[in-house]
Amino acid sequence: MKVIIRNTAEEASLWAAHYIVSKIKAKAAVTDEPFVLGLPTGSTPLGTYQELRRMYEAGEVSFKNVITFNMDEYVGLPESHPESYHAFMHRNLFDHIDVPRENIHILNGNAPDLEAECEAYEEAILDAGGIDLFLGGIGEDGHIAFNEPFSSLQSRTRVVTLTHDTRVVNSRFFDNDWTKVPAQAMSVGVATVCNSREVLILGFGEKKARAARGGIEGPVTHTNTLSALQLVEYGTVVLDAGAAKDLDPANVAYFKAVEEAEGSAF
Repeated sequence: MKVIIRNTAEEASLWAAHYIVSKIKAKAAVTDEPFVLGLPTGSTPLGTYQELRRMYEAGEVSFKNVITFNMDEYVGLPESHPESYHAFMHRNLFDHIDVPRENIHILNGNAPDLEAECEAYEEAILDAGGIDLFLGGIGEDGHIAFNEPFSSLQSRTRVVTLTHDTRVVNSRFFDNDWTKVPAQAMSVGVATVCNSREVLILGFGEKKARAARGGIEGPVTHTNTLSALQLVEYGTVVLDAGAAKDLDPANVAYFKAVEEAEGSAF
């Protein structure tokens, strides 16, 4: 596992955006096959999405040969609802870049058969050739996607029941009323994410510090699903200073030394 630490969330977001673009370009240089990109929602990736939009508008990258798969979607929330993840993604990224609409994949939380929808999603990922890079964020309890504590580390896309704490955290998008947050969601599994060729997880703010420490320095455990990233061949966690504050200083020094030795371009 690599850990990238920047002073601010803005600096960390810029690093992530430029890293993603470098990977898109690197694949395009050797093959005509599309780049398959996994994407999250929530407040954490907003800075990265803003920079991806800027880079596209500046002519620095094209998304015409990119296929996307989103991590999750609420169950029963209309796609037209402003807080659906369909609406979120179009508002914050897809409507501002040149990714073909047929290349966008987001779970249908209103499908007549949710189990069949989850199975079809996994099949679609395989049909696309697997995910090249999955971008995600750390929850305050260490969850990635909606894989909350005690989710199986072998889990695949499925319907999950959201904990009260998660609904409270997400209530900021629902008039600060947790009862308006759907009780269920559809989510890619821990194994879905970790079977990607590369995983890039973001964590910003002191509220994420405990989860980051557990996922990076603690054991691999289903109580902190971020920790499964320890088993990924190419896994990177990108933190700001707040989220990194509880890490062992010796480990921080090591992470920075590795980055310096490899010569980060961002």
